Amino acid sequence: MSQARDHGGDHRPMRPFRNRVAGPGASTRRRTAAQLAAGTPVLPVLIVSVIVLVDLVGGAGTIWLPLLAAGPALAATTSGPREVLGVGLLAVLLGAMLGIQDGVTGRELAAVLSAPVAVTLASGLASALGGRRERVLAAVRSVAEAAQHALLKPVPATVGPFQVAVRYSAAAAEARIGGDLYALVPTPYGVRLIVGDVRGKGLPAVGTAALVLGVFREAAYDEPDLLAVVGRIERSLSRNLGSDDFVTAVVAGYSQSGHLEVVNCGHAPPLLVRESGSVVAVEPTHPTPPLGLRALSGEAPSLQVLPFADGDQLLLYTDGVTEARNHGREFYPLAEGLARHVSDEPGRTLTALHDELLAYVGGRLHDDAALLLLRKPALPEPASDAGRDSGSRSVPSRSAVEGAPGAGSRAADVVQAADVVKKENSLDDRGDGGCRSGAFVAGARP
Repeated sequence: MSQARDHGGDHRPMRPFRNRVAGPGASTRRRTAAQLAAGTPVLPVLIVSVIVLVDLVGGAGTIWLPLLAAGPALAATTSGPREVLGVGLLAVLLGAMLGIQDGVTGRELAAVLSAPVAVTLASGLASALGGRRERVLAAVRSVAEAAQHALLKPVPATVGPFQVAVRYSAAAAEARIGGDLYALVPTPYGVRLIVGDVRGKGLPAVGTAALVLGVFREAAYDEPDLLAVVGRIERSLSRNLGSDDFVTAVVAGYSQSGHLEVVNCGHAPPLLVRESGSVVAVEPTHPTPPLGLRALSGEAPSLQVLPFADGDQLLLYTDGVTEARNHGREFYPLAEGLARHVSDEPGRTLTALHDELLAYVGGRLHDDAALLLLRKPALPEPASDAGRDSGSRSVPSRSAVEGAPGAGSRAADVVQAADVVKKENSLDDRGDGGCRSGAFVAGARP
């Protein structure tokens, strides 16, 4: 039926559809048109169109023509030099057409259109220089990001037996790096970490932070004693820092004995979160001056040992968090915020805490801020010993075997094997070993 309809008298052969824009040249034109449409400065063109429309409706001569310079001037703020020149050319051409239509003399029209021409040239030059500055800024930003990744290496979600999360915010958002520092490394002596704050800002603070982190990462692997790690950082800073420069820091380590070791060098006390949810500030028993100032005070740092059970968490931070203020000049209550948002996932806890901190200060911090949360997950429950005796072999009773149908001589053999099995079970219970009962049963006569 379908074939009959296709071959009917009224049937006209259907020519294949020809894609008139197909081919390499058509795809290039399509690409070019898409790029032009994407880069078209819509608002400047709209402003020029409105001015032309007003002039056409009002017929005011040269009154509105100087305003055509607003189009290229606005295009310079959002587009490149090519777009600026395009908008300027459009404005000049439309202005010339309007002037000729209104009967403006050539000299007067040239004087009026000189303003859009001059603004177009100046805007194009400004756009070219602005694009160059943007490229330089992008290159500097990429270098800053590379420096940040080299200094503040990304911390994995799991380090050794711990769950870890880090949040860092630099006060200079374009630089994305500041004087706060943190590091967490697994070593042969356990997991060790540092959170610190360099006095000052800018490139000198970044250089000092790089020095501290480099010495810490090296010493953490070499020194079995945590105080020796702090000593090496102190000696390096004393050789490289000025007399009024210093670094506040907390150096911590989880030893193989299962205890948390903390050395606080003039830094804000860490917050210890117990599994019950209570938040306790780990105040140093013997306050120690910041790193780089030991020669002035003569006081050696002290080691503080704390129990760190399953489910406990430790939050280390910098003063950019605790010194953040709201519009009422009140400091952010970090301990209360941590108690509100603490959970079994450090990443989720720090995300909620950081968002609350930004909302508290109005959206932007005025100092570098670092947060590092360490959690020791609870170990799974050990397997129950209820089925420990399930492997003991059950032995049929003598009466059951003798009363079985078709017993005879075979029953005597089975009973004898059962007695041997009972004897072996009693030997296994006493721990004396013995042969497997399966060997005796296999030797029974069928």
